[in-house]
Amino acid sequence: MQITKENLGFSTQPADADETRRLMEYVNLKLSARGCPTYEGLTGSPFMELAQALLANIREKNRMLAEHLCPADLYIDSFLRDFLAEVLDAPDQRLIPSPTLSLERHGLARMLSLPPDADHYQSEIINSYRVHQGVLHNPVQDRRTTKGVFHVCEGGFAVPGDKKTVPKKTFAKLLQAALNPPKKLLQLPFTSTQDEQAEVFVSLLLRPVVCPEVPGYIPEKTMETRFFAPGGLVSNLDFVESIFGNAGDPFLTMNDARLDTEHWS
Repeated sequence: MQITKENLGFSTQPADADETRRLMEYVNLKLSARGCPTYEGLTGSPFMELAQALLANIREKNRMLAEHLCPADLYIDSFLRDFLAEVLDAPDQRLIPSPTLSLERHGLARMLSLPPDADHYQSEIINSYRVHQGVLHNPVQDRRTTKGVFHVCEGGFAVPGDKKTVPKKTFAKLLQAALNPPKKLLQLPFTSTQDEQAEVFVSLLLRPVVCPEVPGYIPEKTMETRFFAPGGLVSNLDFVESIFGNAGDPFLTMNDARLDTEHWS
């Protein structure tokens, strides 16, 4: 995997105020294109004013393609429909968050985890603080172990003895509840200090390396992974992105793992 600032956040130059502002402007453009309220404290952005016609065009295309899924999500949706066919309440019920605010560049999740005009964000679930190293996220229910909390749905591989098995019907109900979170949980910390707040699901594409390249024997293998979270929990995406990097825009053909059979595990 090529190491770039877009996928791993590494750079030979430290971030400066101008770069931070440009990233904030980019976030505002993405929110506007999705039809969400933007951060109002960012004034004097000539490109935002110039791009209004373009953004209106993108919003209309997004409306027309609201049911269109990227290749990875289509694959997941197809699997879930087959796997849960006999327990779904309705065959056409939604099984994956769509549309979402796709975070295709490293650093977007961190930017969205705090309001630009504050160093602390608090909800019923998490406290986030701006620190010198970046952002510190403290969940209210912070467990130091996962023992006894993993629930695995029946119907696949044998479930290990230290995990808990749940019926397909239970998983389907839990999934439906997760796809319909309380409105407050969808609110992005990025706009939390203003009256008009962005409410959206966020998503992230990862391709962590599961097998390093052995020259002359085997190429590098990666595992395609999708993360979804309501906007209020975008800090979860910041956490996993900091470990595994960012695989880019899931809608672009160049990022479709199904077309990269040599490196897809």
